Order: sequence, then structure tokens, then C-alpha cells
Amino acid sequence: MPVGAVAAFWAVSLLFVITPGADWAYAITAGLRHRTVLPAVGGMLVGHLIATVVVAAGVAALVASSPLVMTALTAAGAAYLVWLGAGALRHPSTPRESEQDRASGSWVRQAVKGAGVSGLNPKVFLLFLALLPQFTVPGAAWPVAAQIMMLGLVHVAGCGVVYTGVGAGARLVLRARPAAALWVTRLSGVAMIVLGMVLLAEQLAA
Repeated sequence: MPVGAVAAFWAVSLLFVITPGADWAYAITAGLRHRTVLPAVGGMLVGHLIATVVVAAGVAALVASSPLVMTALTAAGAAYLVWLGAGALRHPSTPRESEQDRASGSWVRQAVKGAGVSGLNPKVFLLFLALLPQFTVPGAAWPVAAQIMMLGLVHVAGCGVVYTGVGAGARLVLRARPAAALWVTRLSGVAMIVLGMVLLAEQLAA
């Protein structure tokens, strides 16, 4: 597909990625709680990749056109974000936790949580549904589904760089400021709860 189309999509995608949201909040929490953010970030990338595959398969159009399915998906995603946010408020993490505390969460559990944060976010599916097809080229050598997958991989790569930087940077910057780290974790938890409530409210209002 044309390099210009890929570059244009990358620029638009990057604006979405650098906007703080649930993914940022989870990356910051993982950076403060665990020795590495890679499992958490990897899980979030899997969630975005699943959304890309769903859009490429055309399933997202069915989900978006069905109020009942969309409401159920929104409720599940909102409830998961609220649950994660409540957990961050109940057990805020600081860089001074012991190695045992920071290693207590398995890499698989971190990855599954990350996939849930991005994979259960209806806005990711709707964004991809509205955005990805706009940058495809009908009649090109690549099928439209293959073009969507290509663009999705570009988006996933951008997510990987930004989210890793956010999570690792949070720990490095706040290492000597445990009180600030505590408040950042709490704010991340509040952000996830608010995002979950907003998602549900928007769907109910629609």
C-alpha cells in the first residue's frame, strides 16, 4: 500500500496513543508496582491487535450496529476499568516496595490485565472501525483486510513505544519521590474509574 497512506495513518494514530487514558493509567501503575512494564505493555498490545483483527474481519461493524451487543461490551469494559481503578486505590504502589511485593504479580496476570484494559475498551473498536478503513486503498494490490492489518500493526508499534516509555518513565521519575508516586497511583486509579463510568454513561445516553 502507498507509503503516504501509512505515514498519514501513523500521524493520526500517534495523536491517539499520546492522549492519556486507561492504557496510560495502567502503564503507570505497572511501572510503579512491578520490576518491568513489558508484560503489562505486551498485554495491552495484544488487546489492540485483537481489535485490529476484529475490524479486519468485519465483526466490528456488526457490534457497532447492534445496540444490545454494544451495550453489553461497554458494560463489561466499564466494569473492568472500575475494578482495576478500585484495586489501585485500595493497594497503591510506590517505588519503595520490596522486591517480593513487586514480583508478586505473575507476568501472565499482568499481561491478561493489560489485554483486558485495551481489549474491553469499546472506544478502541469504534475508533478502529471509523479510522482504519479511511486509510485503505480500494483496488490496490493488497486486499482491504490485509491493509487494515498492516495499519493496525503500525498502531501497535506506536503503542508499544509510548506505553513502555510511560511506564518506565513513571518509575524512574518517581523513584526518589514515594509520596508523589503514591498520589500518581491514586490518580491513575481515579482516572480508570472515571473513564469506566464515562464509557457506561455515554452508551446509556446514546
